[in-house]
Amino acid sequence: MTKKLVSKKNWKSILLVVSLVLVFSMTGCQSKQAADGEIVAKINDHVITKDELYEYLVAENGDRVLDALISEKIITIEAEKQKISISEEEIQAEIDEIISNYGGEEVFNQAMQYYGYSLDDIKKNITTNTQIKRLLEPSISISEEEMQEYFEANKEEFEQKEQVKASHILVETEEEAKEIKEKLSTGEDFAELAKEYSTDEGSKVSGGDLGYFGRGQMVPSFEEAAFSLEIDAISEPVKSDFGYHIIKVEDKKEAKEANYEESKDKIKDMLLDSKIPQAYQEWYQEKLNEYEITNYLKENK
Repeated sequence: MTKKLVSKKNWKSILLVVSLVLVFSMTGCQSKQAADGEIVAKINDHVITKDELYEYLVAENGDRVLDALISEKIITIEAEKQKISISEEEIQAEIDEIISNYGGEEVFNQAMQYYGYSLDDIKKNITTNTQIKRLLEPSISISEEEMQEYFEANKEEFEQKEQVKASHILVETEEEAKEIKEKLSTGEDFAELAKEYSTDEGSKVSGGDLGYFGRGQMVPSFEEAAFSLEIDAISEPVKSDFGYHIIKVEDKKEAKEANYEESKDKIKDMLLDSKIPQAYQEWYQEKLNEYEITNYLKENK
């Protein structure tokens, strides 16, 4: 349980090309009445037609949307030329990391809803960003000297702090906590009990899993109990401002100093990500000059 109950990290995404959620398409809008008279809405005896909707949306966002679609199409064509394919396993691995960074599937779903994304939007962004990265990586040079300089300037980033991986079940009263502890002592499954009884919506869907956390990330009473437990041990009820916790420690990581050789792959990937935006702009301008592109929206203005 973090000090703010739920801790969120930013989505891992370069987002060089923004996937826009469109309510129209070049081929038309679907509605209950669209097939009968091309009507998409009705106010008393007044109607809004598909053509009116299309013209309004094009006027408001047409250039921006079409430019994004053109760029995505060029990226797809170039990826196909280079035989670059992104597997479902790779996409799911990225999604799993995003979910982990958000602190669980429940919070991830809430964030998607808040920003107006669907899972398909996320998958499309991951696919496009990975295609861009693989298209540009061969042309981006990263020297050993650059990596060493970055490491020396950011050593703390590569230190491994003491960490605990734990799950918990949060309930409102000590009596409830004791009852759950009794169920656990008779062999009932911790994850299943968390799903059934925990009031922490952010972790209950994953069986109470909180992932790894370091000192200073949890409320004091929770932190003290978690770091004092042995691996696979389950605590007695622990009181905090949120209620009563039953904590199970899954794993522990000792503190470890930063090591350049062990961090090289991560540093290279971080430096690559930092260089991609500029490299993409240059690469994309070259591709615009290579392709014959006709923008009828601009021509018809």
